[in-house]
Amino acid sequence: MSADQRREQIAGAAREIALAEGLDAVTLRAVAARVGVASGLVAHYIPSMDDLIADTFFDIVSAELDEVRALLPDAAASVRIGALLRTTLDPARRDVTLVWVQAWALGTRNTPLAERVRAAMDAWRAVIAEEVARGMADGAIPAGDPEPLAWHLLAMIDGLSAHALVGWGPGIEPVAPVLRAAAGLLRVDAETLSPGSP
Repeated sequence: MSADQRREQIAGAAREIALAEGLDAVTLRAVAARVGVASGLVAHYIPSMDDLIADTFFDIVSAELDEVRALLPDAAASVRIGALLRTTLDPARRDVTLVWVQAWALGTRNTPLAERVRAAMDAWRAVIAEEVARGMADGAIPAGDPEPLAWHLLAMIDGLSAHALVGWGPGIEPVAPVLRAAAGLLRVDAETLSPGSP
């Protein structure tokens, strides 16, 4: 196996561990066990576990953002925003939510991870702001500054997703309240965030 192939094997193992058990489970020993090699071999190819954890986080959340963007319908911006909110709040994405939540905590003592978290949050904000700006350009959303609206929407997604990890608010289905709140922020009717809207 070439050095590049070995590094990719290690990176793949780290991603698998993070999605299955959380980002904090990505340790030298766990990665070595997943690959089936000695810890020393992993350390030879990955001299910094902080960098491996940062790269693992960024690979996972970047892939999720690409996937979410690909799932947005070819529709009005308001419908696309509604679809984005529904998709990100899907319980099937809780493995990635755990990676996010742990990255915020681990990033307080892992500088490369903190840098990647900030970059990933900027990327998400930019995508949301782009959709809001598109709606403003089309006249579907009243004109204004899309940036604070994007930050607010992102905060709602992050907060409710984190709450769901520990089952807070049992019996509360978060999508409908989030759509109503988003509609209020955007100053549109909540129905315009649903499929079938013009």
